[in-house]
Amino acid sequence: MLKPVDLQPGDRSGADPDSTDPNFINDWQPHDIVLRDAWFPLAHDISVGNRPLYRSIYSQPYYVWRENGEAVASEFPPADETGQEGSLLTGGTGRYPVTECYGYVWGWYGDPANADVKYLPNIPFFPPQGGLPRYMKGTVRFNCTSALTLENLIDLTHADILHANLIGDEKSESEEIEVITTSETVTMIRHCKNKSVAPAMRWLGGVKAKTQDVRQVIHIYVRNHIALIYGRFTPGYDVPVLHTSLPESRDRTRQDVGFNLTNARGLFKYIFPTVGNWVAMQDMYMTTPQSSRYDGPTSRRDLHSRFDKGGQEYRRLMKELAARQAAGDFAYREDGIPSRDCSELLGIEPGLYKF
Repeated sequence: MLKPVDLQPGDRSGADPDSTDPNFINDWQPHDIVLRDAWFPLAHDISVGNRPLYRSIYSQPYYVWRENGEAVASEFPPADETGQEGSLLTGGTGRYPVTECYGYVWGWYGDPANADVKYLPNIPFFPPQGGLPRYMKGTVRFNCTSALTLENLIDLTHADILHANLIGDEKSESEEIEVITTSETVTMIRHCKNKSVAPAMRWLGGVKAKTQDVRQVIHIYVRNHIALIYGRFTPGYDVPVLHTSLPESRDRTRQDVGFNLTNARGLFKYIFPTVGNWVAMQDMYMTTPQSSRYDGPTSRRDLHSRFDKGGQEYRRLMKELAARQAAGDFAYREDGIPSRDCSELLGIEPGLYKF
């Protein structure tokens, strides 16, 4: 008999699955939403060798290592695999479906019979075969539930306040924001005209102008808990970032971050990727106390402004996916196939990244 693992976790918060209910979005307990049948980036590929690494997805153990150069992932350490009884998440074999792409080792969480590389998120600014330099990669950890790290990121305007000493303040001549959703993704696009030059661009990138035009995009693959962030700064450089938010447990998140600054110049190219820990500390200042407030029922009102469409759409998608999965529907709808090219949506100039 296989070990029992719940393959229909859904949303245990008891929220009304009717998204037209005005309380649907604000009745939000992110700790209780568990989504399956998705690829998760377990580790940077350069971190995976012959000795096993331990990772977890929703507290489910993943031991990752290489056999004859190929990455594998198991529910058990290599020495303990023989004779062990696997769960439904591995079809009883003990081994998870695994693939390598974009410089990461990805593990499947869900029914192994449904694992397919067409459900791997598209990351158009990373070489599919990997190979970006080590200094463009990093890891940070958050003491909060994964969903809140992404809800924080989807609001691009938060950087003007929380990360102003790096990204720049809120001053600009004009600002436009657009939010786009599919059944699996939520995207915010922000365009600022004559915005204050980002301090990092001035100090490290040699930008002499006082203002710059900025186009920022964040594109979240909801089921995979990852975000693509693409910034175009004119004058300046394009800044493409991958934020993974591996849901290790209810209140612990691992981010194996990646940058592709091969088109940047000077110190900016080498130093900017190191700011991840600094930015994470600023984000954790907000998300750590916030996370605990959602860990269970509360009478505290959850308020939003009319400008928070991105965050509200993210919540809606999370809850709708959870409701579908609780009803036994784990399929991807045609508009939300993750492997579809998102280069145009991100605003990547054709031919900028040649792989």
